[in-house]
Amino acid sequence: MKSISILSILTSIFMGAIGQIWIKKGLNSLVDLNFTTGIITSYLKIFLTPYVVLGLTVYALGVFFWLYGLSKVPLSFAFPFVSLSYVLVFLLSGYYLGEQITMLRWTGLATICVGVLIVSMS
Repeated sequence: MKSISILSILTSIFMGAIGQIWIKKGLNSLVDLNFTTGIITSYLKIFLTPYVVLGLTVYALGVFFWLYGLSKVPLSFAFPFVSLSYVLVFLLSGYYLGEQITMLRWTGLATICVGVLIVSMS
């Protein structure tokens, strides 16, 4: 029972991370956003961008996996796994979006991983 719950939680986290990457990829394609003069137009452009729509959809679907997993395990056990989304977004941002990753960010990432490992062993 616990392993399927953890798998469900991890699936939710993976879907959330992928959703974030696709949202960012969609936003990167919009170079002419101007929130100061055309807020409604800007939001329409955002929500009509295919990668943004795809990202939001995947992100939203991940909520169902989260709800299932959370219904089976304590929140204090499940929630630290959300930190893994930082790890996934961090790695995927560098790989798919070409973002620069500094040594300080790598150190922060390692700290998060150690914390999740400690909590998952409880």
